Amino acid sequence: MAGQLKEVRNRIKSVQSTQQITKAMKMVSAAKLRRAQDAIIQMRPYAQKLQEMLSNIVSNTTVEGGNTLATERAVERVLLIVITSDRGLAGAYNANVIKLAKQQIREKYANQFAKGNVTIWNIGKKGYEHFVKNNFNAVDTYKDIFLKLSFESVQRASQAAVKAFQNKEFDTVEIVYSEFKNAATQRFVVERFLPIPKASNASTAVKADFIFDPNKDELVAELMPKILNTQLFKAVLDAQASEHGARMTAMDKASENANELLRNLKISYNRARQAAITTELTEIVSGAAALQG
Repeated sequence: MAGQLKEVRNRIKSVQSTQQITKAMKMVSAAKLRRAQDAIIQMRPYAQKLQEMLSNIVSNTTVEGGNTLATERAVERVLLIVITSDRGLAGAYNANVIKLAKQQIREKYANQFAKGNVTIWNIGKKGYEHFVKNNFNAVDTYKDIFLKLSFESVQRASQAAVKAFQNKEFDTVEIVYSEFKNAATQRFVVERFLPIPKASNASTAVKADFIFDPNKDELVAELMPKILNTQLFKAVLDAQASEHGARMTAMDKASENANELLRNLKISYNRARQAAITTELTEIVSGAAALQG
């Protein structure tokens, strides 16, 4: 009985130690989430307006210098830019991004994948580790972007993707990431990066009337890559905020589960202790009765 009590006490201490860690991680994630949330909230309207403008330009103009980035061609070689986190303990966040990427390959690019023509550029270590382990064509060039996140580091990845598309190394480029909604909600999306999609609303595209200064071809050819840089940076900021929100939620749930487990362990401990006391009293009474007899 004493051994059972010691085992329960040890489990209680272990759960309490784990709970201290989960509470600390929740507080850290909450602080990081506030900064990441502010960043994406400020960035999103600007990026969305730029993307809308770019789609309208592509729909309404024929530009020599930038037209290569909007040219549709037969899809033989595919590039997926998959954005995950560097660390785990974020619930199903990383698993859902990876699942969506694999679903996209399975449902849309199965033929290209069978020929070995699907390449994955990973932003974030968790995605890279998974795809390498499962024998995908995964590239690690940009996996450490989150170590020192900046617009310049993301811009390098964007420019490399644009150059590869222009050189016809890839026929389509898509971004797989998590769009931040709030701390408890993320939307996992696949977004086309290249070729630049045309405006989905034809009437909106027709109404777009741009005055170009300087020369239209020169201006748009210069503008397109810069807007694409912003688009990828927005996706990375979305993913960062989603990661911290998912981790904060996961650690909060873990702390709640630890409370429930502690409650049950303490009940078990009290019952075992009560049983031990009852046994000892019974032995004492039995011994006294035997002496009297």
